[in-house]
Amino acid sequence: MRLLIAFLLPWLTFFTIGRPIAGLVCLFLQVTVLGWIPAAIWAVYALSQYKTDQKLKRAGLG
Repeated sequence: MRLLIAFLLPWLTFFTIGRPIAGLVCLFLQVTVLGWIPAAIWAVYALSQYKTDQKLKRAGLG
């Protein structure tokens, strides 16, 4: 579900993973038409990092 949000509303992804400042910066980037694709790529990357961090915490390494 978050991956779909990352493609459609990149800024919202950052709020769902607890990074509101990055969400505001992403929203500013997304407001520009040329910034939508970089914002979506950034959101997908941040989401993958978040998932990796969660896995490490569950394994007791983080």
